[in-house]
Amino acid sequence: MIYYDRVSKMYADSSVALEDVSFSVEPGEFISIVGHSGAGKTTLVKMLLAEERPSAGSVFFESINVHQVPLHKMNDLRRKIGTVFQDFRLLPQKTAYENIAFAMEAAGRSEEEIHSDVPHVLDLVDLSDKMNNFPDELSGGEQQRVAIARAIVNQPDVIVADEPTGNLDPVNTFEVVQILKKINDLGTTVILTTHNKGVIDSLKKRVITMDRGKVIRDDREGKYIL
Repeated sequence: MIYYDRVSKMYADSSVALEDVSFSVEPGEFISIVGHSGAGKTTLVKMLLAEERPSAGSVFFESINVHQVPLHKMNDLRRKIGTVFQDFRLLPQKTAYENIAFAMEAAGRSEEEIHSDVPHVLDLVDLSDKMNNFPDELSGGEQQRVAIARAIVNQPDVIVADEPTGNLDPVNTFEVVQILKKINDLGTTVILTTHNKGVIDSLKKRVITMDRGKVIRDDREGKYIL
């Protein structure tokens, strides 16, 4: 499904973000990418979203080189990839329901689909009772769960979660990880970047470890080892 083929990224100041990175992700996998700050984790996922271009190598999604996709077709590609970020990125003037509905509207979904699917995903993340709350009326953990619901509502093939628990306490971290596992159990591929050792050790899923832009370990049922 996803293949990084000898990907490197160098910046104008000669700093190296990625160096000769190769690995593949199969449909339905749950993969964690770990490493210290500056290891290259976020650059790696930005490559998949075509938000960064490689200096060398290629990134493929469903056999398509993502950096050769014409601009007018890029939204079609990105709709297949749901994204969750550390800082939630919710619209403050919209309720939980409206934040999720807005993502569906942007994808051209019908009112009927919105009325059907938004309550369903809110139930999946255990927030049915908070659908009319605004972001500032929700805890950090609840905001992140709304962000996850927004990411999955258009039924993407892949969820990319970039440090989704970075701003959360241990209880909310556990809840967010359990939801990501539930999404994966339903068949969605999950790519998680994190430096949280407890999260990685509890998952018992595949772990790719990065250090200074290189992949130094790839363990099928790994732990956080640095």
